[in-house]
Amino acid sequence: MDTTTTKVTEGGRIVIPAQMRKALGLEVGDEVTLRLGRNELKIISRAEAVRRAQTLVRKRVPKGRSLVAELHENRRREAIDE
Repeated sequence: MDTTTTKVTEGGRIVIPAQMRKALGLEVGDEVTLRLGRNELKIISRAEAVRRAQTLVRKRVPKGRSLVAELHENRRREAIDE
């Protein structure tokens, strides 16, 4: 199921059909990101957005380098300097 038709209701609400919510792994209360481009509205789950961001970062950070460890070290140094 790649395409479906739905209506915009009062307040700009739309219903994402159950099959699509299931395919995206969406549950009641989950956050989604909406992106408007080329007269299209794209919906992505927060979990998928995070996964994609992590993939992008992994491509640019050498193996063995920990950005978290570097951040902790920077914060520790800043705390000492205060």
